[in-house]
Amino acid sequence: MKILIYSPLFYPSIGGVETVVSILAHEFCQDGHEVRLVSQTQETDSKIFPFSVIRRPSPAQLLELARWCDLYFQCNISLKGIWPLLLVHKPLATTHQSWYCRLDNRLGWQDYLKRFVTHFATNISASQALAERLPAASTVIPNPYREDIFFTRPEISRSRELVFLGRLVSDKGADLLLEALVALRATGLTPKLTLIGSGPEELKLKQQAQAQGLEAQVEFVGSKTGRELAERLNAHQILVVPSRWLEPFGIVALEGIACGCVIVGSAGGGLKEAIGPCGLTFANGDVQALARVIADLLLQPEQLASYRAGAASHLSRHTKAAVAKAYLEIFERIVQ
Repeated sequence: MKILIYSPLFYPSIGGVETVVSILAHEFCQDGHEVRLVSQTQETDSKIFPFSVIRRPSPAQLLELARWCDLYFQCNISLKGIWPLLLVHKPLATTHQSWYCRLDNRLGWQDYLKRFVTHFATNISASQALAERLPAASTVIPNPYREDIFFTRPEISRSRELVFLGRLVSDKGADLLLEALVALRATGLTPKLTLIGSGPEELKLKQQAQAQGLEAQVEFVGSKTGRELAERLNAHQILVVPSRWLEPFGIVALEGIACGCVIVGSAGGGLKEAIGPCGLTFANGDVQALARVIADLLLQPEQLASYRAGAASHLSRHTKAAVAKAYLEIFERIVQ
């Protein structure tokens, strides 16, 4: 099968969408399919992929690629990339990884148009929460994680209590976690926290930690990837995902679970589906509820083992091969 993947975001850009696209493209190739990937992300190095990557193609190039493929696959509906299907009749499959709305949940004209397109596509959603927000029927296939990188390393001492992993932006709620540490200190608990990531809020967060007297508890280590990131996660007991906004899914939770962390995450959106039986949730934005959940785990550490017990079964649905197989079964059906 000739699969054309249109994903505006791709390597060297880093994020959940980029991770999903990369994993699927590699797995499709490994299963013997011919893959070409179109992206608007500019190349910054000469990394080699087992599939062709066409960056910022001209309209003529994109039209020719649409003629070449058996299936046009988009990661999120891109209005800039969908126009060739008005001229070339090819089946469209879309994986939905976002909500198609503004940050304040209002719908812009682009969102209405993207929702309209779902009626003409074969829709796949990363979570049930996403599927329920679409106007057209959608199959739920959860996102994969890189099990060749993220796994438990028994030789690493799990000596630190809390870790945060994500971009340092307001939506991800790192400031809420710092506030929760202040609330925990009032109860006599002073867990260590590692913040992994970078972003525009980094300086503000460092100033917040200093102003609240948390310097001895909080360590900022910047962005980490690959094996180094997995080793950092293996050194922690609890991964906290305190997002303010409704996460569509949450690959970071899978990575933490695979590395032996128990997850504490916000309850809204699809994050709770990514966490599954491997952690606890709290109401988005509720600092006191977050502090209570963390305190409960710290004061009753025997709970950690019970949440880790379900990890293998939960992660089996999210392996690269299992997720790619579910996608390909749908692709083959609609192409035939």
